[in-house]
Amino acid sequence: MTINLKVPSMVCDGCAETVTKAVKTVDGQARVNIDLDSKLVAIESAASPESFEQAITAVGHDVDEA
Repeated sequence: MTINLKVPSMVCDGCAETVTKAVKTVDGQARVNIDLDSKLVAIESAASPESFEQAITAVGHDVDEA
């Protein structure tokens, strides 16, 4: 399933890389698509949205509903 999250604190490629790594700690096979302009993260995974929200928050980024 596709999980869409808004990460308003992402401002650069480094932020996007940090968020991608956080997602991969939950599901190493997840497909991640990040749009920095809209600050949206689309994740293809069977894992729960909450697990991704927690992982992204743990690396210092805020998560809102997309």
